[in-house]
Amino acid sequence: HNPPFVASSPTTLLGYLAGTTKNITLSTATTLITTNDPVKIAEDYAMLQVIADGRMDLMMGRGNTGPVYPWFGKDIRQGMNLAIENYALLRRLWEEEVVDWQGRFRTPLQGFTATPRPLDGVPPFVWHGSIRSPEIAEQAAYYGDGFFHNNIFWPMSHTKQMVNYYRQRFEHYGHGRADQAIVGLGGQVFMRQRSQAAWDEFRPYFDNAPVYGHGPSMEEFTTETPLTVGSPQQVIDRYAAMREHVGDYQRQLFLIDHA
Repeated sequence: HNPPFVASSPTTLLGYLAGTTKNITLSTATTLITTNDPVKIAEDYAMLQVIADGRMDLMMGRGNTGPVYPWFGKDIRQGMNLAIENYALLRRLWEEEVVDWQGRFRTPLQGFTATPRPLDGVPPFVWHGSIRSPEIAEQAAYYGDGFFHNNIFWPMSHTKQMVNYYRQRFEHYGHGRADQAIVGLGGQVFMRQRSQAAWDEFRPYFDNAPVYGHGPSMEEFTTETPLTVGSPQQVIDRYAAMREHVGDYQRQLFLIDHA
């Protein structure tokens, strides 16, 4: 809902893409479960699921931009409580035909049916995105959903700890073995055919980037985080090796245009 992000209405954009494609799976990167009404999310994404003939999922997150909360009448200090309560209601709206509900953060519902219903009675697949909140990993595990660890600025030791916690809790709640839990990771790359050309071209952008510019050197940052600058083969080797730390995982997102 603020620059540099442009898709403040992702269902509109994804609905258009659903109508002009046949095979690709469509997904959000972060749908704010905190500042969006769960009733609106339930209806918007069920409609998108129908339009896309099931070729979609969505990723829930709390957002990393504080001012968004008051724009939509919410208190950022309640961010975690909003995420937990809103998602619990969203699940019920998708799974139950008629919902009676009362909570802390929105008006009660009496005999409410969200329309349209999920395609073939199966709700869209949901990922829960988090960087450092074990509560979100717990939430994903509790519902048997996917856990996406957006680790682009974090060392692998932290990523491994978060993913392992999610896997253990996924098994605890009876959704399958820990190694069957559904995991996604973030990534950040800059590629050229030759490694040195990639480093030479990207360095001035890195050195002045809004997030990490004028901080650690590019050498330090590429060692400590998933940022990989080099040839396509170097990128393949680096990311293929991540399964050695977190196990087999199902989704890899790349941040391409940062800096």
